[in-house]
Amino acid sequence: MTGIPVLNVEADCIARGWENSLIELHARGCDIRTQYDKADDPPSKDCTMILTIKEPLKEPMLHKDFPGGPLELQEYVMEVCEGIKDHLVRDPEDPSDTRWEYTYHQRLFSYTLPGTRPSDQIEAMCRKLAEVPFTRRAQALTWKVWEDNDCYDPPCLQSLWARLTEAGDDEWALSLNVRFRSNDAYKAAFMNIFALVHLQKKMAERISDLSGRRIRVGRYCHMADSYHIYGSNFREFETRFLGAIRKRTFEQRTMEYESVREMMEEGRPAILKKAREMGR
Repeated sequence: MTGIPVLNVEADCIARGWENSLIELHARGCDIRTQYDKADDPPSKDCTMILTIKEPLKEPMLHKDFPGGPLELQEYVMEVCEGIKDHLVRDPEDPSDTRWEYTYHQRLFSYTLPGTRPSDQIEAMCRKLAEVPFTRRAQALTWKVWEDNDCYDPPCLQSLWARLTEAGDDEWALSLNVRFRSNDAYKAAFMNIFALVHLQKKMAERISDLSGRRIRVGRYCHMADSYHIYGSNFREFETRFLGAIRKRTFEQRTMEYESVREMMEEGRPAILKKAREMGR
């Protein structure tokens, strides 16, 4: 086949899905250079990935090889779901402002068009689904054509799309599709998936509140146009990640979120303090 391969991975839980997607990418991805390579870096390994996680809240949710630790993961979930770093986004009208181009939370919960009031796209999705469970119009976008075609660091996450299906016993399941244009499979994708599944859970709870129906988290589909491992990370990936697969069982490579949830929640005050002090 010519062109970037399209790879499909299905798994029962986040930890297994992320791990299997990396194994598949390493084995069947193509070699291609990136805009960030140094002169002596090998080409990246790349593919278009469609990763489906059938039960996103099933344990084990955590993989021990994701970058950072439980508190860093908690910080990222709060950044995406609660907007604790939205104050770091630059003013697009000020050319001298060198803060961040965006946060995902800001684009999803407070999307702005020039001359208009911010739009909470997630609330709009939840209201659409509460009113018409089978609507196909519940989506949220991040891309701003008038800014992102020319900015230095445009968003990788592009869109969310959600739909409800009947799950029996007067219960509905919320399925979520997430599309990235570019996704660092080894250094970012796990945290992206974990945080967005938490957003999916928050959406299910909000739709339940609005509709009076019982809504549970359904399957999660993570689609990345470019799902890649940078050549500069090959040595670490092959020795650490693949080495662990050869030497340890799946149970030894993963852990249950429930085992560290309390510690992660206890870290919230320190994380909020750290976020408030950023950018000063």
